[in-house]
Amino acid sequence: MNQTVNAPAPAPTPANTVTAASKPVFLVLSAHDYRSPRRANIHFITRELAKLGTTRFFSLRYSKLSRYTHDPRLSLDNEANQIGFYYGVECYLWKTLYHPFNTRRPWLRPLENLMYRLYSRGRNPVLRRWIREADVILLESGVAPIFFDLIKQLNPSAKVLYRASDALDTINVAEYVNQAFARAAPQMDAIALPSKALAEGIPSRHNLAFVPHGIDHAVAEQADPSPYGEGIHAVSVGSMLFDPEFFVLAARRFPHIQFHIIGCGQPAHPDYGPNVHLYGEMPFAQTLPYIKHAQLGIAPYSSINLPVYLRDTSMKLIQYAFFGVPAICPHFIAADYSNRFGYDLGDADSIAAAIERALHPEQPLRAQPVLNWEQVAERMLTPNAFADTELVV
Repeated sequence: MNQTVNAPAPAPTPANTVTAASKPVFLVLSAHDYRSPRRANIHFITRELAKLGTTRFFSLRYSKLSRYTHDPRLSLDNEANQIGFYYGVECYLWKTLYHPFNTRRPWLRPLENLMYRLYSRGRNPVLRRWIREADVILLESGVAPIFFDLIKQLNPSAKVLYRASDALDTINVAEYVNQAFARAAPQMDAIALPSKALAEGIPSRHNLAFVPHGIDHAVAEQADPSPYGEGIHAVSVGSMLFDPEFFVLAARRFPHIQFHIIGCGQPAHPDYGPNVHLYGEMPFAQTLPYIKHAQLGIAPYSSINLPVYLRDTSMKLIQYAFFGVPAICPHFIAADYSNRFGYDLGDADSIAAAIERALHPEQPLRAQPVLNWEQVAERMLTPNAFADTELVV
């Protein structure tokens, strides 16, 4: 799943800082918005593209209906349907009267297909102009593939890349989107997978490339000083499928460990002990010291019915690995990663055993190599130039 982290909002950048016309023009189509404070991998990739040429970010699937879905882009509503400049990137949030969505009702499928068909025509002058002017168009998993035919109609020479941030089945896209992607996938120039496990759901083989998520290596220098006092500290960051029961059981078994929960999106559980500390959502940079200086990193997913690729794409687990912090997570997610220690959901003894193993590993743990975002962008643009992108399927 597409994991997100909070980042400090960078200052807008004026248009005259956009790179020279001799450099390539990139267009990103996504249901995110580059200006949103909550950052996903597509934001960091876009930032790297902006260093290489004119970069435009067109935000899709936003309408008057979005107010009822708690869309994180609602704070940008006043910026909709106008071009803005943000950190060197031209941005556009396309707001329509309605946007197509998966009705999850077979008897409404004809209406659902009609909504997507009309939306895919791209009746927006900025979208059409940006498609015509682009040299490279990056589609993120979600609704973006339905515009593939429009791209080929308006700009058949454009290089089309696809970033499979999530499996389409996992994010429950409409059947229309699945069919559009199935038709377009073999014609795309490259399909970048952050996990090899995602290959199974891709209806193409010749253009697949393994390009894992990255991390900004500069964060290592931004993660001091320690926010903790003496003793053993464990940290959990993020709200995805958060399981409060883990901390009820773990804190009770280990009263000498201080458990820090950041941005879980839930109120304090009534059974939390005094050694459980709850924090609201923090900007990404503020979470870094909590991660770097922790003795344990917790990924308390509340279900085992999770996609296999989450093992490789969980941003919190990537951050723990980068800083060399042992990770506690359910067995399904721990898999065969040497820095992860698995437990059975809801089992106090299993949780205690995982924590003990993490605190006293059989072999010393080391920070694992993680690509930086520049390296990720390079591999997406020219996957054949890198041996580590090869995907044997």
